[in-house]
Amino acid sequence: MIASIILVFVIGYLSIVFEHPLKLDKTVPALGMSAIMWAILAVGFHSGAINVIDGHEHVFSMTGLTDAAAIELADEGFTNTLLHHLGKIAEILVFLIGAMTIVELIDMHRGFDLIDDWITTKNKKKLLWITGVIAFILSAIIDNLTATIVLISIMRKLVHDRNDRMWYIALIITAANAGGAWSPIGDVTTTMLWIGKKVSALGLIEYVIIPSVICFIVPYFIASFKPVFKGDVHRPKDKDDHKAEKLLSSKTMLFVGLGAIVFVPLFKTLTHLPPYVGMMLSLAVVWMVSEYIHPEENFTAEKKKNYSPHKALSRIEISSILFFLGILLAIAAFESIEIDGVGMLRSAAESLSAVIPSQNVIIVLLGMFSAVIDNVPLVAASMGMYDQPLDDHLWQFIAYAAGTGGSLLIVGSAAGVAAMGMEKIDFIWYFKNITLISFAGYIAGCGAFIAISHYFL
Repeated sequence: MIASIILVFVIGYLSIVFEHPLKLDKTVPALGMSAIMWAILAVGFHSGAINVIDGHEHVFSMTGLTDAAAIELADEGFTNTLLHHLGKIAEILVFLIGAMTIVELIDMHRGFDLIDDWITTKNKKKLLWITGVIAFILSAIIDNLTATIVLISIMRKLVHDRNDRMWYIALIITAANAGGAWSPIGDVTTTMLWIGKKVSALGLIEYVIIPSVICFIVPYFIASFKPVFKGDVHRPKDKDDHKAEKLLSSKTMLFVGLGAIVFVPLFKTLTHLPPYVGMMLSLAVVWMVSEYIHPEENFTAEKKKNYSPHKALSRIEISSILFFLGILLAIAAFESIEIDGVGMLRSAAESLSAVIPSQNVIIVLLGMFSAVIDNVPLVAASMGMYDQPLDDHLWQFIAYAAGTGGSLLIVGSAAGVAAMGMEKIDFIWYFKNITLISFAGYIAGCGAFIAISHYFL
């Protein structure tokens, strides 16, 4: 039966990887495979073919049980194991829903348009570094995917030539992924590690920020010598008209929204409550401000619906939330299967360590592998494979590798996929022009992390 569960996962994951040729939203196979995997696990458990292990390493088995009370206790153990995993996943999803809603509220009030106004240079090389720094910093606050989408919208206004714009956006992907890796709210995987109590906010920043900066700087330094970044850009003539479209609420909503998101790690540090509680408070504050603020001079009740938080809620990608639910539940099924007294993923980690003794090598390869396979299930699997304590170097290195390794291919990260869809960036073009310089940044960051963790921390 374990083989059947693995087969379902493989088929489901291949369906996710090839969602475009299949013309099937990846949420469908993610939800389907997770439900089927747990169904097979339940049937196997109740027939005595599979044992289940919970988060506290308690093993539950139906094998040889005849007493009604013992059977009920084992069945309750199975149910509680599923509820435990669902609860942990819900923490991540509620956090993401709150963050996504705040970002949508900022966008509805055109807060991100202010960033466009701050960029005044026409020099291509200066513009490259300015947009890279903005992507690096912004992704640490609102996550790398959203930061990439915001920067793509801005670059469309700043750079008319599509070939030039592709270079800027491709490098923005590397900057956004690097920026998201050192922040607990910068990437789904770092959020997972943070909520899962594998890393702390301060610990993640302490260990990962320097490797992330190096991962960002190296590709940009190499790219700055490319001919495409010589000379000046031709700025659109309608930029001044665009400024006139700003809303009265743009600046307020931008700073209140970003401040509310940054407040979440501080709230957790002060209260020791789970991060999603702080995100709920932040969302409540931003929601309240949006209800009372007047975006336009002649603001009427009819216009208010255009800036309603309910509209922002309708704009968040619920399909992405459901995709994460399916993927994380599927990984939880593997984590719950008992093999030799430990979970299946932990058993796999022990086998892998026997083949490749160096954990650093394993994690470097994991990061590169995340360019092919989504980093969310890889990090979810690693959380079930290892049991190192909070802020162990292993978790910090996984955060860096999984967050930045996806930059090696255009399809390797959510930011890359978004850019690919919005700007129609070709896979082969990205591979020929960006992969090598992105790899240089990734490996340089890996080396920096290993050196820092070994010699200085």
